[in-house]
Amino acid sequence: MTHSAKSILVFGIYIVLLGIILVVAPNVLLGVFGMPPTTEVWIRVLGVIVGILGYYYIQAARNSLIPFFRATIYGRTVVLISFIVFAILGLADPLLILFGVIDFLGGIWTALALRGERT
Repeated sequence: MTHSAKSILVFGIYIVLLGIILVVAPNVLLGVFGMPPTTEVWIRVLGVIVGILGYYYIQAARNSLIPFFRATIYGRTVVLISFIVFAILGLADPLLILFGVIDFLGGIWTALALRGERT
């Protein structure tokens, strides 16, 4: 497995675990961000979607889907920018930016790995 595929695999596992937490114990995660607990189903629906997204990452890594790897670099950058904007607008606790930073750093890891594999 290439370094870029490993970066995508690790990120996919992280996303699957995050999805599981959102489905099984969403209020634990919400509490970390100072958000009120919820009984709404939507946070669990999001967890299912996040988990499936993680599955896609894992499958892309297993199949070395380089175009997908490249696309994630831009998407993970948008996540960080969006979370920063949400915090600035007061829509979310600034701690949410940490998740964006994790996404962004994962994107940098993938970008550097792809660059190294090109040479």
